[in-house]
Amino acid sequence: MISEEVLSLRDELTYLRRDFHTYPEVGFELHRTSRKVQEYLEGLGLHVERVAKTGVVALLEGAKPGRTIMIRADMDALPLQELNEVPYRSKIDGAMHACGHDGHTAMLLVAAKILKSHQSELCGNVKFVFQPSEEKFPPGGALPMIEEGVLEKPKVDFAFGIHLWTPLECGKIGLRSGALMAAADEFRIVLKGKGGHGALPHQCRDPIVAAAQLIMALQTVVSRKIDPLKGAVISVGKVESGTAFNIIPEKAIIEGTSRSLDEEVRRTIREQIQKITQGIAVANEIDYEIDHKNGTAVLFNDERLTGFVRKVAQRIVGAENVIEVPPTMGGEDMSFFLQRVPGVFYFIGASNPDKGIDKPHHSPYFDIDEESLLIGAQMHVEVALELLRDDNGCFSEDR
Repeated sequence: MISEEVLSLRDELTYLRRDFHTYPEVGFELHRTSRKVQEYLEGLGLHVERVAKTGVVALLEGAKPGRTIMIRADMDALPLQELNEVPYRSKIDGAMHACGHDGHTAMLLVAAKILKSHQSELCGNVKFVFQPSEEKFPPGGALPMIEEGVLEKPKVDFAFGIHLWTPLECGKIGLRSGALMAAADEFRIVLKGKGGHGALPHQCRDPIVAAAQLIMALQTVVSRKIDPLKGAVISVGKVESGTAFNIIPEKAIIEGTSRSLDEEVRRTIREQIQKITQGIAVANEIDYEIDHKNGTAVLFNDERLTGFVRKVAQRIVGAENVIEVPPTMGGEDMSFFLQRVPGVFYFIGASNPDKGIDKPHHSPYFDIDEESLLIGAQMHVEVALELLRDDNGCFSEDR
């Protein structure tokens, strides 16, 4: 159940979320957002630092020494025009919080406020990490924060994060140990042929025909080269070529994404894209270039900590509302934190069809049931208090 402490801050939680929603910022350009976050945290009396351009980190030191846990919220919006007709509609043209990061930021700020009031009870530290540029990867905000030492001084032992999740209804919490979200990579293939008149194709080397063959052939990687029990996706999202109906162009460009839940599968996909492109280029007597960028890593939840978070969630929303969710092919750069320290990233249900709040993430009509903010803030607070209580919580060595 939701505590009186969290319920008493309902209006503040809603205000903060709507304020961030009204003034969304994209990528690393989170100047207003990070200033607001910093001012709020400094108002609590916390030590605050700026990292990774517009990232914000605050440290709450407990009364006694102990572990350090990190709780992360992403702050950035999407380059998208909002179409909702709500009082807190985005006032920034071409920018919108269409993924819930406004709620993530608000929940962690309020959790920091509550945990500050429990400082005397804490045996260890809580590091509050507010990250820029989760949506815009690469470069993304997690790796620069890590490079600038966010996991050190003091060294982080466990890391946690929440994502408001409209595939789940408000009141439910989604968890999964192991691989939860995919490695999300990008590829760009340039096919270079010989242009000419469309009436004389035999005098040309047509990159469009090669591109069509390649787009279809890439689908055989998943269907014929990957174990069907292991998840993988290859999607071509952009094809660019030509200037007129009767001209065979010099080149064609294909851009897409590959997704996987396993590092071996990830390597196989990359190798197969290379082999298939080379084979089709040779067959069509054209040249090619491939630029394959690694994106987010596989997001992997620690099994023991997932079990711990599940027990906390069951106390808050009831065992029947804690759902074992399937993995998703969406990517998340929280994965880089969890590569380095054990932790859990999990979903707070945020949809409510009865209120008309049921649109997918990244939709211009996206919104959340704000009751979900109470659950998220409560989870942050309870996870921290449980892990940093006097006997070091459920992970003390004698248990």
